[in-house]
Amino acid sequence: MSTDPLLQPYRLKHLTLKNRIMTTSHEPAYPVDGMPKDRYRAYHAERAKAGVALTMTAGSAAVSRDSPPVFNNILAYKDEVVPWMKALTDECHAHGCAVMIQLTHLGRRTTWNKGDWLPSVAPGPFREPAHRAFPKVLEDWDIARIIEDYADAAERMQAAGLDGIEFECYGHLMDQFWSPLTNTLAAPYGGSFENRSRFTIDVLEAVRKRTGPGFLIGIRYTADEVAQGGITAEDGIRMGHLFRDSGMVDFLNIIRGQIHTDPAMTDVIPIQGMPSAPHLDFAGRIRAEVGLPTFHAARIPDVATARHAVASGKLDMVGMTRAHMADPHIVRKIVEGRESDIRPCVGATYCLDRIYQAGEALCIHNAATGRELTVPHAIPPATTRKRITIVGAGPAGLEAARVAAERGHQVTVFEAAPNPGGQIRLTAQSPRRREMIGIIDWRMAQCAARDVTFHFNTYAEADDITAQSPDVVIIATGGLPNTDILESGNDLTVSAWDILSGDVKPGLNVLLYDDAGDHAALQAAQLIAETGAHVEIMTPDRTFAPDVMGMNLVPYMRALQSLDTTFTVTYRLRSVARDGNRLRATIGSDYKTLAKEAHYDQVVVNHGTLPLDELYFALKPLSRNHGAVDHAALIDGRPQALHGGPGDGFQLFRIGDAVSARNTHAAIYDALRLVKDI
Repeated sequence: MSTDPLLQPYRLKHLTLKNRIMTTSHEPAYPVDGMPKDRYRAYHAERAKAGVALTMTAGSAAVSRDSPPVFNNILAYKDEVVPWMKALTDECHAHGCAVMIQLTHLGRRTTWNKGDWLPSVAPGPFREPAHRAFPKVLEDWDIARIIEDYADAAERMQAAGLDGIEFECYGHLMDQFWSPLTNTLAAPYGGSFENRSRFTIDVLEAVRKRTGPGFLIGIRYTADEVAQGGITAEDGIRMGHLFRDSGMVDFLNIIRGQIHTDPAMTDVIPIQGMPSAPHLDFAGRIRAEVGLPTFHAARIPDVATARHAVASGKLDMVGMTRAHMADPHIVRKIVEGRESDIRPCVGATYCLDRIYQAGEALCIHNAATGRELTVPHAIPPATTRKRITIVGAGPAGLEAARVAAERGHQVTVFEAAPNPGGQIRLTAQSPRRREMIGIIDWRMAQCAARDVTFHFNTYAEADDITAQSPDVVIIATGGLPNTDILESGNDLTVSAWDILSGDVKPGLNVLLYDDAGDHAALQAAQLIAETGAHVEIMTPDRTFAPDVMGMNLVPYMRALQSLDTTFTVTYRLRSVARDGNRLRATIGSDYKTLAKEAHYDQVVVNHGTLPLDELYFALKPLSRNHGAVDHAALIDGRPQALHGGPGDGFQLFRIGDAVSARNTHAAIYDALRLVKDI
């Protein structure tokens, strides 16, 4: 028996959990028509077979038709969910993993123009800033109906064989009842603490009546809203006592804060550059003062922090949810003594930001996550060993090298720079985003363990590549900033990269023109503003930095709003000209004919990259496939056709920004799905 605190079993009522690691409720937005079908099942099964003790599905599953999902959630109000949840549960159970689901009514945290176009409802008339709908104030018949909806949904989950359920009570309807900030009802559901708690108790009673005492029920709740006039920590402890004394709650899952705005949610679910485990001590206080089994997750990205959480007695079960998106095999690697092989969560929160823009959750540097049906997490060996030459040691090139080496191929990598990393290394120069270098460091360690040969400070040319007698050549040279975007005066501008790299010193009155909307612009703006300069961030779009997305925008705004910065949207920089010792910018608009002028002493532009593709085109006529990619085979997960016979040359491919300007995830996915079949 292991003495590792994380590997000790835990008895939750009648259920024995085989270790102390769980994935907490989260919605990766993989359902089809509101159902957790094959893709959803495969996602959870991957973590189950790798050893996680408990997978908490959904985040959250909707119990009522007037709680339409704001992204692609499970619809627990439909009977057809039962066989799909049963299939998921059975497969996870086969691997010794317990399964629960989080149920909710969103209350005001949704909108009326989705689903059946019913009005959103809440115990008060206040609009939630994030979703903007003004809710109908609940009537008595609404409350009675929703209580029955919870009971119906719980009964469906019990019929599907789940081990239990969890109610979502932070930012959703239940805690909207609890909080004086959102509940304006009169008695019996408003006013006193007891009245504001009544709805949750009524739901618990209805669910227990349907499911009996053996079905596990937990509450994931905000035990402190950290907001003036809201739920206090003392209220949270009092709630914990209420749940414990009711005899109807089997475990607590602790949240601290609110999620009604992007900044509030980012404090609840911190991203990179923010402290790890900021609410762990608070969760430990709830456990100590209430005494119920206590779960918690909030930026617990590494095994050491998780181990401390359990060993110190702060938690009974520790949630490592985003960490399991980065590496679903964490538990297996702990058991096998391979903690150094765990792919790190770098806190980029690409996963969450995507779902809040109606996308699907994807990990920035594990492209197999969410694609378990088509892309393996463990790379199988190839039947024939090949010589593979890769040019470029950025994220795309290193992923290609890692996967090729795992396949058993002989891999050589050329890199013009003295160090690996490409654009990631530039990104990681900003202190708040230095964790991004973990994407590179992990891949370099994996390559080192598999004897990949690297040639740094080497600007490879066609003769260098052909001298390797390769079977496959992969060009992953990335791109360089595109600064040729103005009608005139391009030579008078500098790029965001110039600022980030330190090659150009920031000016005192700077226009940063962002026509790409990614991190580089805001990183450069923050660096410039921190020197004491004035920075105007201008974009032709109706919003700025759309590719940065909501949660990642928060730290930038907190920094930039404390500095001398202004934001200008819907204006397009047309040209730049010298005017004495200053620069005269001519500014137009896509909305009307306009030509206004403003003066700056520096103009910085951010307009993506242009591929560094000279080597690719030099090698193209020498290759057997002339660089062609069989898209059908790539998408279906089949090997690329050879195009010719033995001795007819090498296969040639290019990936990442060497093809076109995209992002880190796209570069890594390019490499993974191509090379896994070579």
